[in-house]
Amino acid sequence: MTPTVRRAGAFALVGTLALAVPPIAGRTSAALATVAAPGPFLLVAALALYVVDEGPVFELFARPGDRRDGRLYGLAGFALAAAALALLSVRFTLPMPVFVGTVFLLAWGNLGGHLVRSVRDEPFVATAGFVLAGFLAGTVGQYAAAVLLGAPTEWPLVAFLAASGALLGALLRAVLFERDDPLVMVSIGLLLWLFADLPLSIDPTGVAIALAVAFLFGYLAYALETASLPGMITGVFLCLQTIVLGDFGWFLLLVTFFGVGGLSTKFRYEEKERRGIAEENEGARGSGNVLANSLVGLAAVLGWSASPTLTGLDPELFLFAFAGSIAAAMSDTLSSEIGGVFDNPRLITTFERVEPGTDGAVTWQGEVAGLAGACLIAAIALGTFGRIGVVGAGIVVFGGVVGMTVDSLLGATVEGVFLENEGVNFFATLAAGIAAAAVAAAALPIPVA
Repeated sequence: MTPTVRRAGAFALVGTLALAVPPIAGRTSAALATVAAPGPFLLVAALALYVVDEGPVFELFARPGDRRDGRLYGLAGFALAAAALALLSVRFTLPMPVFVGTVFLLAWGNLGGHLVRSVRDEPFVATAGFVLAGFLAGTVGQYAAAVLLGAPTEWPLVAFLAASGALLGALLRAVLFERDDPLVMVSIGLLLWLFADLPLSIDPTGVAIALAVAFLFGYLAYALETASLPGMITGVFLCLQTIVLGDFGWFLLLVTFFGVGGLSTKFRYEEKERRGIAEENEGARGSGNVLANSLVGLAAVLGWSASPTLTGLDPELFLFAFAGSIAAAMSDTLSSEIGGVFDNPRLITTFERVEPGTDGAVTWQGEVAGLAGACLIAAIALGTFGRIGVVGAGIVVFGGVVGMTVDSLLGATVEGVFLENEGVNFFATLAAGIAAAAVAAAALPIPVA
């Protein structure tokens, strides 16, 4: 057993202390629980910072930076993050099963990932080990907390929360450093708290199918090199949310963008390399690019699942916002990837000819490709959501064109100065989603409150 695996196992045992919190919260007054519930983890943090500075226990938990500083900062940070979530659970409305499941998920997921890596040091396989171990541990942690509290267990929700947390943890670990585990833990806990508060009705079969389909498409994207490992994890996470929080129609729109958009980066790739406009990493999209193009869509599907109970808005508005933002992402991707291989582009603000690859430059071929991409998303939305109708499909196309145009305008004016490409993509999809929802509210019989 490697030192890394032993350390991960030790952290997993510390994480198991989360099971001490539900009995404390359930058998003491609120005032006493506020002090006592975080106690086990605060004690661990104090020992890590002020007592254990050498010896076998120190060597067991120490990371390279800890040995240099003579303090177990990694262990202390992990314990303090768990203590903070425990406090949110006993003093606020973070569900206790979510707290325990989050700590278990990260602690035992880390162990699973390191165990797999010790056998086969391949990033994709190690990430799969983290996700699988995290999912199982998160499920067990939620169930154990519910049993300790005598509370009912909704297995579909438990599985959805565990899967979402494992994927988010894998994504954050892929883009952050190992010492950032406290940030990862808190981020998972807050996201699962949000999901737990949504008025969700989850079908067990739907969750199983969602997981299988999302992982299948994620693996294909990674195998075909249309997404990097973080990009693949992001895509799988987003696909899972759209299937469970929306339905398979929402997923179909999103996966169409991922598939067609990803393949478009391979279109005449060598030529785009010569022009200096090709995507890095052989066209494989990273997590930043995937999130920038999909974050508005994720917000829309969350709004859909929360409406009208929490937002006061008709859910249909969020459907149009989602479809409009995805149409914009598709339009922008196709206009850039296809239009970039043609000569004589013109700057959108002045229409003067510029070099290929200039931010804000457009070609008529790219504009046609972008319009076709918006029409593709609108057609799928029309076929999948019959209630959208022909007028609604036109609104989706309008949103896509708005987003594509905003992307070019921002590229010509602020990209490279105030915003990077990911920021431009985000604001373009945001403009598209707002435009589509606003026009739908004005043109269609959709109540807004």
